[in-house]
Amino acid sequence: MSCHDVTITRSLFDKYAAEYDQTRRQLIPPFDGLYGSVIEVLGTHVTGPGNLLDLGAGTGLLAEMVLAACPEVSITLMDVAPDMLQRAQERLAHQHRSIVYRIGDYATEPLGGPYAAVVSALSIHHVEGTGKFEVFRNIFKALQPGGIFINADQVMGAQPNIERRYRENWLQRVCAAGTSAATLAAAQERMLADRMSTLADQLEWMQTVGFTDVNCWFKDYSFVVYAGVKPSSEGHHDLNSGSPFPERNPQPDNACRDGQQHQGQTVAAEGDCGRAGRQVGG
Repeated sequence: MSCHDVTITRSLFDKYAAEYDQTRRQLIPPFDGLYGSVIEVLGTHVTGPGNLLDLGAGTGLLAEMVLAACPEVSITLMDVAPDMLQRAQERLAHQHRSIVYRIGDYATEPLGGPYAAVVSALSIHHVEGTGKFEVFRNIFKALQPGGIFINADQVMGAQPNIERRYRENWLQRVCAAGTSAATLAAAQERMLADRMSTLADQLEWMQTVGFTDVNCWFKDYSFVVYAGVKPSSEGHHDLNSGSPFPERNPQPDNACRDGQQHQGQTVAAEGDCGRAGRQVGG
């Protein structure tokens, strides 16, 4: 992120830290499927002790689920917003395990490691496209051989009409969930930090930096879970090879066609629930 982007993100998320968790299920319609898919994929790779990293950890929502599912791991929570991490410390205070809370910008600062797994939820879409490629590269370097990176996030539609449908569907569903005007306005303010990229681009960037078994495991309109594994042997791939942004024609956003893509009638972006500018950020 640029210094300006970091400042925006920190201020927006610290501002709503106290009430952030209360609205998660309203503002993330596929909440259970999204977070559940992260835990399911993680469980196939981390079956014993290991050091994990949670990027953009926020209030510790994902970290709490990870610790419940993987009782032998230790974890580092990294986030740019101090007030959000304070909430995470309060949430995880009862845990009697090694937990590190680190205030920092994972897009520009060293990640440490090596880690058995790096996870993230609804955070990396705040990083510009070129920055995402560098984040993926740094995650790859920080993982131990055989380690896995799992990202639950939001993506941009590959075409304008797909992006419009994503926005309309999200608004329809959050309104149906009884979201108040104040909650929606707060979510839309946080959207100022959104810098979304398409799913196809992100899967391609992961493959370019060296991840194998790159796959999208869950998709519900703009909400996705994708992952990649660092090979046990690194010698076959040059991290500096290939262009992260090759010239190519836009491709349909069907990279996750085997995942859960819910079909439903969309409505106009304006309604009783207010006007949706972009989809909700993390």
